[in-house]
Amino acid sequence: MAEYAPGMRVLIRDEEWMIRKAETNSMGHKALYCVGISPLVKDREAVFLDDLDEIISMNPAEVSLVDDPSPHFIRTKIYLESQWRQKIPTDSNLHIGYDAVMDTMDFQMEPARIALQKPRQRILIADAVGLGKTLEAGILMSELIVRGKGKRILVVTVKSMMTQFQKEMWNRFTIPLVRLDSNRIHKIRAKLPTNYNPFYYYDKAIVSIDTLKRDVEYKTHLENAYWDIIVIDEAHNVAARGDRLAQRSRLAETLSSRSDTMIMLSATPHDGRAKSFASLMRMLDRTAIPNDEKYTKDDIQGLCIRRFKNDVKDQLSGAYQEAKTITEECVASAAEEAAYNYFVDMHLDMDQNNVKGSGKLFKTSLEKALFSSPAACIKSIDERLRKLYKKHLGVKVHDIEALEGLKSFVEKIDVASFSRYQKLLSILTSKDYAWSPNNKKDRVVIFTERIETMKFLAKQLREDLNMSTEQIVEISGSDSDEEQQQIVEDFGRDEAKVRILVASDVASEGLNLHYLCHRLFHFDIPWSLMVFQQRNGRVDRYGQIHQPDLRYLRTNSKNEKIKGDMRIIDILKDKVKQANVNIGDPMLFMGKFNQAEEEEQVGGAIESGTSGEDFASQLEDTAAEFDPLELLMRDSFEDIEQGKEGPIKVEESTIYTDINYLEEAINCFDNTKEVTYEELETVSGLKLKIGEQSALANRIKALLPEEVWPEDGYLTLSDNKEFCVERMRASMQNTMEEDAWPDAQYLWKQHPIFNWVNDKAGLLFKRNEAPIIGVDSIPVGKIIFIVSGSIPNKKSAPVVDEIFGVEYDNGVFKAIATMQDTVAETKLKQKSLTNAQRIQDENIRKATALLPDVIKQAQFYMEKHAEEYEAVMNPKLNQELAKLDELEKRYGEEISLFQEGRLKSKKQREIDELFDSFVDWVTETLTIEKNNPYLKVLAVICGVE
Repeated sequence: MAEYAPGMRVLIRDEEWMIRKAETNSMGHKALYCVGISPLVKDREAVFLDDLDEIISMNPAEVSLVDDPSPHFIRTKIYLESQWRQKIPTDSNLHIGYDAVMDTMDFQMEPARIALQKPRQRILIADAVGLGKTLEAGILMSELIVRGKGKRILVVTVKSMMTQFQKEMWNRFTIPLVRLDSNRIHKIRAKLPTNYNPFYYYDKAIVSIDTLKRDVEYKTHLENAYWDIIVIDEAHNVAARGDRLAQRSRLAETLSSRSDTMIMLSATPHDGRAKSFASLMRMLDRTAIPNDEKYTKDDIQGLCIRRFKNDVKDQLSGAYQEAKTITEECVASAAEEAAYNYFVDMHLDMDQNNVKGSGKLFKTSLEKALFSSPAACIKSIDERLRKLYKKHLGVKVHDIEALEGLKSFVEKIDVASFSRYQKLLSILTSKDYAWSPNNKKDRVVIFTERIETMKFLAKQLREDLNMSTEQIVEISGSDSDEEQQQIVEDFGRDEAKVRILVASDVASEGLNLHYLCHRLFHFDIPWSLMVFQQRNGRVDRYGQIHQPDLRYLRTNSKNEKIKGDMRIIDILKDKVKQANVNIGDPMLFMGKFNQAEEEEQVGGAIESGTSGEDFASQLEDTAAEFDPLELLMRDSFEDIEQGKEGPIKVEESTIYTDINYLEEAINCFDNTKEVTYEELETVSGLKLKIGEQSALANRIKALLPEEVWPEDGYLTLSDNKEFCVERMRASMQNTMEEDAWPDAQYLWKQHPIFNWVNDKAGLLFKRNEAPIIGVDSIPVGKIIFIVSGSIPNKKSAPVVDEIFGVEYDNGVFKAIATMQDTVAETKLKQKSLTNAQRIQDENIRKATALLPDVIKQAQFYMEKHAEEYEAVMNPKLNQELAKLDELEKRYGEEISLFQEGRLKSKKQREIDELFDSFVDWVTETLTIEKNNPYLKVLAVICGVE
């Protein structure tokens, strides 16, 4: 019986396949689990039985050498380029991600460096707001794609972030994600048989977590789908809260088992509770934490990375402007003082049964509304009065009279006597502030907590500034997801009329508002450090080209109680500033990591009459006892600062640059019906005209989001980053009727067009052919065989992948040379390399006679690489197995605390199965199949006169 092993290339049904797994069935026959290699079956999976199909093992020495008559050997060079570009990096260095459309800094490459050193790339990127977590995810995804680990990608995020995330991945990394909303999934399901999984319709997709959790059918489809990479954005939304798992958490747990790679993103990844953070760590590594209430730095090492601006400030010069923070003092008007005095003296019977100091008294929520605006306070009063009127059926009771009295005072605070509004208006119109609504590149965002305050500000500013509803726009949670996204996009567009965005805190999480805006007002000061951080991060973030101007509007009252309460809120503002200078995370001061709980703590201090100084002391005393991220956040960047260790970028040039490869390949293919091109006039790049019904058009359309495909069929591609950035910015300045997608795409190795080029170039020579060319750049009698070789692990993934030259001098083996050295020696890069067609039958005969020895020398060379791999990986394998063994013992200790019975037996079985599966996975991933290297002669270069 023939021996088949993972990684072996075989010929079945006249197509080339790679064996991933070989099993012997009950009849004694071999079942071969294969993946397609040749273009017709590329990436398709199939199972073949050796008693039903003819399985032909491919002998690399049995290759037919054919002369290449093309000018300048373009066919050979294009063919070699295509094979070289498909070589898979097998180290942990960075090969492509650093070259995306961004000003990449070392700290942004750190998550990829850490993840690539692990057998599985599973990591939580928990950097502070504004440092570029989305970009860091894109770098890692790019590195995985170039390693053949990113064919199928699923991104899960909140609805309002879908378009923004999709555009960042395409514009900067040319990763084409298709938006799957409920309507599109419904359309897909209508096209497919009822038993077909809609999540296999697109290989790369982005979907809202709320869409997924809404339909119970999706859970079944998710459990039966598999991706190479899964990304969960705003991952704090899927962390466990309390003892009961929310639907989002259960959904994330399901997804965690559907991919070897998982990337989580969140600036606020836990709520201060050990169990909550442990739930995310377990999604990344089910074996990591035996006790979710008690774990150490070592348990989560390598699973999480967290940095703040202060940690990486040395790298941020030029990329960030230090924010200017100003507190604008407003003197309370007589009407405001009267309302404050009445409010302070007022007591409510409804609060008598609530615990004073809990932060939950209705009077406290009224004060919060009053500190927002008269309109917000009146709204709160009216809502409570309606309930009281209904309850007491028109009978006057104390609380009704008290609230009606407060309302009468608040109603007297008109626009002229609303001090904070008048201060805002005076700043916007002052020469010192230097803002003009006529400047379309200088916009303002005003944050407020209360919807009534937002409505008041928008309406009144329109009147006082003589601006339209298109110029002053509101955004709140009452807007649909599509409306929110449209408002945010317009706010960043040059030609959109919007100048001021008045926002509730719905716009304070995740959204980019910095493109044309560096001015931000806190119209009311939040009672939560989380809200401070999220609001400021909308304009004070990576990519901001102006100094952020952040202003807090604060009312100064003569009333001692109000003055004291405002001082407590001032402490929060001071702590945000202190955190930015020192620790970086303001939420550590309160230790709540939850907006509602932070607001309750502030409200409790106000109810108790706590002084500002005492409140500050309380924060120092009650600062977070648990912050696992504090353990980790300094590890990686300290190495960079001290020069010990940092991301290693490998810049490997091939025969052609990206732009030249595309141009020369199109010329070589010579199929004018499929694609034609013209060079861009002002910048390096090509404009492709793709035939409407061509195979290329169908292929590209199947890969790209429909928003990206140009209506006129022209693809504008440029390898100039600055030009792509300019077109990206210009796309956001389009008129509101146009889609905000750039009309030029970044041309680099990862662009989907190269998948088509590489596949088509692979057909320039037949399956069992290799070109032989003659050059005068090497001595007569010298022959160089260019060979590709790979060795898989037990999961059939290449762990050694090389292209090299095997050199002979007059029939005697001399050396193995790298591909770079071979290209340099033979001068393949030179355009002046001429094809004088000097290859004779004698050259082909001599080279053919050497092929068996070439394969032998190549096998020796690959064996050395295998030994080098084992020397590095065997200790890592032993380390991983030892770690798993230790963790299993710790799990056993936890289980021993259970009483004997069915539950304990069940837990033990689960643990045994869990660790058995992980041991198998790690062993198969890190163990090499060194006895069966795949070798292929790509080309032969002879020295001729």
